[in-house]
Amino acid sequence: MSHPVKAYLIEEVDGAVRAGFTSLASDSLDPGDVEVRIDYASVNYKDALAATGRGKIIRRFPCVGGIDAVGVVERSGSARFGAGDAVVVHGWGFGVAHHGGYAERARVPADWVNRVPAGLTPLDAITIGTAGYTAALAVDLMQLNGCAPARGPVLVNGATGGVAGIAIDMLAQLGFEVVAATSKADQADYLLGLGARRVVDGVAPKGAPNRPLESAQWAAAVDSLGGEPLAALIPRMHKDAVIASIGNAAGIAFSTTVMPFILRGVRLIGVNSDNDVAMREHLWQRLATDLRPRHLAQLRQVADFAELPAVMDSVLAGQHRGRTVIRIGAGRG
Repeated sequence: MSHPVKAYLIEEVDGAVRAGFTSLASDSLDPGDVEVRIDYASVNYKDALAATGRGKIIRRFPCVGGIDAVGVVERSGSARFGAGDAVVVHGWGFGVAHHGGYAERARVPADWVNRVPAGLTPLDAITIGTAGYTAALAVDLMQLNGCAPARGPVLVNGATGGVAGIAIDMLAQLGFEVVAATSKADQADYLLGLGARRVVDGVAPKGAPNRPLESAQWAAAVDSLGGEPLAALIPRMHKDAVIASIGNAAGIAFSTTVMPFILRGVRLIGVNSDNDVAMREHLWQRLATDLRPRHLAQLRQVADFAELPAVMDSVLAGQHRGRTVIRIGAGRG
């Protein structure tokens, strides 16, 4: 029997992207093995770009936004999940090409779903969400490529963002000397509280040209900006340094030379969170154990579903820090 589902729907009308609250019939949800009653979703930069049309994110219209969610399984056609399981949903086309987390219910393929692991509450899991999962993948890949505390300091730029903040927390608890780069000087205490040893205003002095090689400063880096900040970062890396590329807030294009790669062995690693089931399970287990962020309460703000448009405006205006969780349903701890 069909019933109404409150949702935040993104549509294209006369060539313009529009988003707003509506009611969908439950039988109009997209197909999938697992149906979830959603308690929480989160707001990512990608979500705000999608809902406003400022980025070409949505791959089909109409589409319910929200690239991650946490809730309870109501029906399952997968042997991996049963009714009552607390789960987190993210990745692949969720909230982009398949109705996403900004709705009271979602129906999705089982491969997009993970149980909330022991050691995390549902609220913890959505505070981590896509952002924390991406940060964990970055750290995992950096470690696989030889990144270790003894090799020197790690720079995290765009440091007040959701992925960056969780990366600071994770790296600090693993023993790394973390340096947070941000232009927001008033956020220094927040970043130091997450575990950064110091806070700097950007990767390089303002207006400084980028030579093929600069004085080596960083043994590793998590880059959430792309663009010119990434171009400035590459020639300043140590020998055999690792850069995890996780975002493009400063642009998708950058200019560099091959010199840091062939003379210092710098490794630029792309981080894509659309992973197979085995990798997802591996990372969520790490997120509940050795990579569990210690400062989730400091990282998150919780807002009601009705506040979602205002939160997105704040994200796009650069007035946002950490992670904002949207309470969709009952909102269990």
